[in-house]
Amino acid sequence: MLQPTAEKPHVVIIGAGFAGLEAARALDGAPVRITLIDRENFHLFQPLLYQVATAGLSPDDIAHPVRAIFRNQTNLTFHFNEVTHINLAGRSVQTLSGTLTYDYLIVAAGAIHNFFGMQSVAEHGYGMKTLSEAIAIRNHVLTMFEQAAQETDADKRRSMLTFVVVGGGPTGVESAGALSELVYKVLVKDYPALNFKDVRITLLEAGSGLLPALPPDLQEVAAATLWSKKVEVRFGAAVTSYDGEKVTLKGGEIIPGRTLVWAAGVRASGLIDQLGVRQGSLARAVVTPTLQLAGHPEVFVIGDAAHCEAGGRPLPMIALVALQQGSTAASNIWSLVYGHPLQPFVYNDLGTMATIGRNAAVAKVGWLKMKGLPAWLLWTVVHIVRLAGFRNRMFVFWKWFWDYIFYERAVRLITKQ
Repeated sequence: MLQPTAEKPHVVIIGAGFAGLEAARALDGAPVRITLIDRENFHLFQPLLYQVATAGLSPDDIAHPVRAIFRNQTNLTFHFNEVTHINLAGRSVQTLSGTLTYDYLIVAAGAIHNFFGMQSVAEHGYGMKTLSEAIAIRNHVLTMFEQAAQETDADKRRSMLTFVVVGGGPTGVESAGALSELVYKVLVKDYPALNFKDVRITLLEAGSGLLPALPPDLQEVAAATLWSKKVEVRFGAAVTSYDGEKVTLKGGEIIPGRTLVWAAGVRASGLIDQLGVRQGSLARAVVTPTLQLAGHPEVFVIGDAAHCEAGGRPLPMIALVALQQGSTAASNIWSLVYGHPLQPFVYNDLGTMATIGRNAAVAKVGWLKMKGLPAWLLWTVVHIVRLAGFRNRMFVFWKWFWDYIFYERAVRLITKQ
């Protein structure tokens, strides 16, 4: 076994999301110096952002300080900063406050919204990738009800109470289901003077089904469950523009509404565009089987920023892929340091699941297909276990338990950001 040199190699990790966090953890004890860079000082559990947006959880329930996570990891330094440029030839990373050189680089920069060139949707719609965006949705939804409670014009009131969610993937399905429960289980008690027949929640999907990673029968269960929760599900409904007051669909149909939540697409971070490397689906960097950039074996790209295929198809941009790629990238850096052969990334698909609300979820784990209460209980356990920090797990469990028993969302606050 080769021993590392006296000068420990410097590993720079860009991004403290699932992929970057897992890579940093897996390098604990390695003979390297790690610098982890993120423009936020917390790790965000993005799968539960929609619960912040629908007043189910507080922001601090799904975020945990990065420094607290790595408090006991002696080979890691955290930089609260933003990366502006990556110089592959010079092996350096430019941040807002200076330049860092690296021996090995892990790019886990994540994803950004993909509005497919529709600037009007980007300007007037609500995305859901950050805490501030989720809080903005919560503020806006609650504000619409406050304004509707005082509006005398029936058409304006119906427009205020129309909520359009775009995208039939897990984020869209879970957001629409949670919004329905917020409206019909909680807000209906807060606004007794409002006619809740004026409320309209619509889920628009440009394709022919929801949750494409699941088999057709579970897709149908998801759609039927949403309909039972008074969510109008529409297929073949592609949005072309949104001006803040009306949604225009391909074909010219117009849906009057003051709220559009965009859950229809993401793409790799803009940092990937700067690299000058081959990009695959959704602008992701094409990587080798060992997750390295071709021509730059010292650079690993993982998570939502990486185009990696299994069975001839690109892997989905989900947390499970990111976690496993973070572990593999770290393992390969251990191997590079000691001169061992690198291992290719092999994705272990542990299943797909989505919740649609109280006692309602769909899941496929291996050959097993689940729906209803069993799937919902599995989804609940998996998400609580994956949260960072004991406090977050306890608070989320308690709030979910309280909501389950009393049909009460505790975070119905309109706050200034």
